[in-house]
Amino acid sequence: MQRNFLEQFLTKVSHFPNWVKEIIYMKLSEDIDNDDDMAFIFATYKPVLTYKGKCELDYKKSNFDANIYNILNFADTDSSISDIVLNTYMSMEEIANYFLFCVDEGYTQIPDDSRILNIAGLLAGKYTTGEYFVNNGTISTEQLNDAVGNFKNEKTPKKFGQFLVDLGLISQKQFNKILSLKEEAKKRFVLDHNEVPKINQEYAKVADKYEKQIEDLKKENLMLKNKLNQLLTMVKNNDNE
Repeated sequence: MQRNFLEQFLTKVSHFPNWVKEIIYMKLSEDIDNDDDMAFIFATYKPVLTYKGKCELDYKKSNFDANIYNILNFADTDSSISDIVLNTYMSMEEIANYFLFCVDEGYTQIPDDSRILNIAGLLAGKYTTGEYFVNNGTISTEQLNDAVGNFKNEKTPKKFGQFLVDLGLISQKQFNKILSLKEEAKKRFVLDHNEVPKINQEYAKVADKYEKQIEDLKKENLMLKNKLNQLLTMVKNNDNE
């Protein structure tokens, strides 16, 4: 069942005393770059289900992975990417991959804001750092191609993004933001820790049940094997007589 974990959390925070909220704000201000809202743009985007997507969700004719249908179901309920991440316990990187699949296959609409697909492509590994900056207009395709050619002759080990910084094509701040976003996107985030253990417990019960069945089958197999050996021994003894 879908739960709006983020809204529930924000509601709790809103009821904190003002002095507590001021401390939280000041601490967060130290970590958050207000000049770059890449993560916010993608996290708050709400995928829009197409007619094709609605039909697939209702009839499941393609028999896709359950995660695909999760995306479609959340899109059908006007949920944001952050809602999907928090309800499925998957990483932003994983959701980005499923989201792009749904867009490419026509199950969800192409976002009006081109930044959405660019950020999703970066997180999913569809776009390299250089391609991302070409897509958002920071550098040109020609500049990227020249950089790629020169990078092949670079003797000092470094990431290509850092090489773009050294060439003056992007800033160190821009590159660091990309690195941080991609690293954070790999992490699974659980806002309500009371939910996950319940799921794990159910899986554990099922696993224990099957393990017991396997052990019982092993015992039965051993008993049958012993009886078969006994019968073979009896037959052999009768033949000798």
